[in-house]
Amino acid sequence: MTLNLLNRAAGVAAIILLALAPCIGAGAQEYRQVETRKNAKVTEWKSYSTRTLDRLKGFKLRKTDPAADQYGGWKDVTYEATGFFRTQKVGDRWWMVDPEGHPYIFKGVAVFSVGHSDRQAKALEEKFSTRENWAVSEMDMLRSLGFNGLGAWSSVDVVRKCERPMPYTVIVSPMGRYKAKHIRRFGGEYLQHGWQNYRFDLAMVFDPEFDEFVEKELAKVEAYKDDPWLVGYFTDNEIPWVNDALDRHLTLLAHDEPAYLAVRAWFDKRKGPDARVEDITQDDRDAFMAFYLETYLEKVTSALRKYDTNHLYLGCRFNQWREELHNKAMFEVAGRYMDVISVNHYQRWTPDMKEITNFGLWSGKPFIVTEFYTKGEDSDLPNTAGAGWNVHTQEDRGWFYQNFCLQLLESKCCVGWHWFKYMDNDPEDLTTDYSNRDSNKGMVKWNFEPYPELLERMKQLNDRTYRLIKYFDE
Repeated sequence: MTLNLLNRAAGVAAIILLALAPCIGAGAQEYRQVETRKNAKVTEWKSYSTRTLDRLKGFKLRKTDPAADQYGGWKDVTYEATGFFRTQKVGDRWWMVDPEGHPYIFKGVAVFSVGHSDRQAKALEEKFSTRENWAVSEMDMLRSLGFNGLGAWSSVDVVRKCERPMPYTVIVSPMGRYKAKHIRRFGGEYLQHGWQNYRFDLAMVFDPEFDEFVEKELAKVEAYKDDPWLVGYFTDNEIPWVNDALDRHLTLLAHDEPAYLAVRAWFDKRKGPDARVEDITQDDRDAFMAFYLETYLEKVTSALRKYDTNHLYLGCRFNQWREELHNKAMFEVAGRYMDVISVNHYQRWTPDMKEITNFGLWSGKPFIVTEFYTKGEDSDLPNTAGAGWNVHTQEDRGWFYQNFCLQLLESKCCVGWHWFKYMDNDPEDLTTDYSNRDSNKGMVKWNFEPYPELLERMKQLNDRTYRLIKYFDE
């Protein structure tokens, strides 16, 4: 082991000792107050009540979880083992079940990768020599902090070659690649519209050409079909499922476009051939959203199951509160196709229990939070971009993590979460998208140096996940 890796191991050991130490004032009150603001451009700070482990009444902080198996599942309990990850509802609580048959809460980290800039490449060489050494060392670090898997956009090509990988996910993007073909800046015919660069914020699910992209992209999953370390697949990310998609299709598209013709036929069947756009009701919009989403899901799941029947389909990463996350009809459709509903969860300091419970009630499936984070203003980064909250310190980021995850565990229908993300972007790397360029989202800095105060608080919760579930359930 190199000197750098020895120093890094010593640093992680110090975090572990800190995490196991009881906090001053434990049990004094249930909530602490943490100040936050939306981003660095907002001048007003607000104080939010924040539930943390040291103030959780009746919970013994010194006790940690029982031993885990190689995948991170809880060895004290065994259900049917299939050799692959699956889901199971036991009583009124949903679980993932790992390949050995043990209940598993997916405590993951998204974008486990080394970055793209020259400065990051130099830092990688100095600290780890190779990407393979980096993957081994940093997966060991994540395990020591109680994490047990990797989220979207991680370097699975390197991870899978390691003697001891971590459970991982794969994201394939048929709609994203199809959209990119049509965007003007990539040589396509459409000007960019909307925050995700979809024309009129409409997913092109009705285009016959999209079917070819689905087949081409989903064929790639065959390479993973026999790997027990794979948890499952995402398709695309944050497709803009806007509530007025019916209106937009009928008013903004040319009348000879396949999407217009398909939507007009649906509307005529529902309302009659003489129906006008002015006749659209909210019930029509909700019904159309179900049809619209189902068109997409039927295509992607049909192709997915053609190439892999062993692994979970983790959905397409819903994210808009005013759009899909309050739409019962969409969750009912999602539940017919997804094994787990994936949600990128922003805007809420604490997940609203009624809202997240509805995810499970409406879909009949468990959900997983696939993105959430806060940004620390002690990171020396501008923190002007991105949807996560700004807080004063790295310890405040850790308090947010505990508060957020405690609510998810209490809900009984959440089977995991993925912190976004492993590493800060290099702020000098202007090739990255703006939302990820200048903000402190990582667990480590752009040069692989960890944020100890954040990691300490993460470890406190991660090491007690299963005990916390028993605490809430009892």
